[in-house]
Amino acid sequence: MSQSDMSWCQAPGQVRMRRVPKRHVLVPGAWHRRRPLASPGMAPRSIHHVGIAVDDLDQAVRTYERLFGGRVEHRARVDDQGVEAASVLVGESRVELLAALGDETPVGKFLAGRGPGMHHVAYEVADVGAELDRLAADGVELVDSRPRQGLFGLQVAFVHPDAVHGVLSELVSRG
Repeated sequence: MSQSDMSWCQAPGQVRMRRVPKRHVLVPGAWHRRRPLASPGMAPRSIHHVGIAVDDLDQAVRTYERLFGGRVEHRARVDDQGVEAASVLVGESRVELLAALGDETPVGKFLAGRGPGMHHVAYEVADVGAELDRLAADGVELVDSRPRQGLFGLQVAFVHPDAVHGVLSELVSRG
């Protein structure tokens, strides 16, 4: 991104300013006027999991078991998404460890560009399709316009990181 595409941004009450893409800058006074996108009947139920991109799935599973008492809930290879994944329960929460099946897969490209680390946050919703329709109607940038079959029988869709302050976000619902 070029310097001319950047602008300084400061929220009310913030002491430090940072450079952000101009498309993220709000007009003065608009911070308090933005309405929440979630309607009461459509709000996420909870954070379903945090997705972590890893180089070695077996090693990552052992690490989460050893350090945090994690327990593998599911493990699967999904060729059409280019990943092998393990869902690890840590207490009452869940971490999804993702290993790329190739360099040209989405997770493979992520690992090549950024290395291992947090890949996405997944929010459980009642109906992924209805959420996508609502978000699209509000002009939110989406990766997926329709739900697709995800890991472990879940319906999933992704919201573009530019719409969520740089964080890839996943919507999930149980079939």
